[in-house]
Amino acid sequence: MPKSLVIYYSLEGNTALIAKAVAETLQADLLELQPVKNIPNKGFFKFFWGGKQVMMKEQPELQPFSLKPAEYDLIVLGTPVWASSYVPAFRTFLAQYPLKDKQVGLFCCYAGNEGKTIEALKTELSGNIILGNIGFLNPAKTPEASAKTAKEWAKSLLENAGKK
Repeated sequence: MPKSLVIYYSLEGNTALIAKAVAETLQADLLELQPVKNIPNKGFFKFFWGGKQVMMKEQPELQPFSLKPAEYDLIVLGTPVWASSYVPAFRTFLAQYPLKDKQVGLFCCYAGNEGKTIEALKTELSGNIILGNIGFLNPAKTPEASAKTAKEWAKSLLENAGKK
């Protein structure tokens, strides 16, 4: 089994739900990206500040962590969809820890649609092998079914990792 890391950001718990299910299946370490100053998680300002950060390509400062992404063979990135893209915390992370020659899985969680989230991440992660990607519509509304789907997807990543 490849040494695996699941990296995620979750404002409301949807992405965390999926990240934990994937990590359990992969026997992976789990890294939650946490900005030093987070946006509000309720009300209009959640959408305003989150959308502004995405549109302005902001890179919020992240809380420090001890895991070293370069030491992992398989890395799964999980993000909510904000303004049709991935969250600014990942912009910061990928600028500070550029991933190269890794096997990567990508997932996103959304309430409306995926937008260009996965395609934007794939572009940002050129130079890596993308083993698979998946989107989850409101996973917290159907947590058991969403976790089951996440675990099945994680198994497919392991199968693909052996082939590439």
